[in-house]
Amino acid sequence: MSTLHLDAEALYADLLAGVRRLMEPNTALVGIWSGGAWLAERLHKDLGLSEGHGVISSSLHRDDFGSRGMSASADHTKLPFEVEGRPILLIDDVLYTGRTTRAVINELFDFGRPASVTLAVLVDRGGRQLPIEPAFSAARVSLAREQNLQLAKDEAGRFSFDLKKAD
Repeated sequence: MSTLHLDAEALYADLLAGVRRLMEPNTALVGIWSGGAWLAERLHKDLGLSEGHGVISSSLHRDDFGSRGMSASADHTKLPFEVEGRPILLIDDVLYTGRTTRAVINELFDFGRPASVTLAVLVDRGGRQLPIEPAFSAARVSLAREQNLQLAKDEAGRFSFDLKKAD
């Protein structure tokens, strides 16, 4: 297995610039649990947004529920704003098959009909199984199916990546 070196902090700076360009009036940031939620929290602070950001879980709408079971993240959806008619900017750490994004969009629509939904990701690793494409990705990498890239956050809030063999 080859070694992959990604500077998560440098990529975060690129994501911040990309998200800044995607923001429009009344846009609500929503981070996908868990890595996307970390990113959305920091983006919210760095962008100086006054209204809180949201966090959304894919657990209740996953298409692999039968094999994965109910995730502990099922109760992590918190949207402290009205979704109806709002532009929503979804934030995720690593985009792979697109199935989590699809599930999250279904969850989002349980709260109302947004004006639009845009996706920004830290890393797009390819391998899509659904027609989902980010409006912005800080990096695009190719990984083997048996590799798993996960965002990590230390106690100081700095980001890094863990590259592991998938289960």
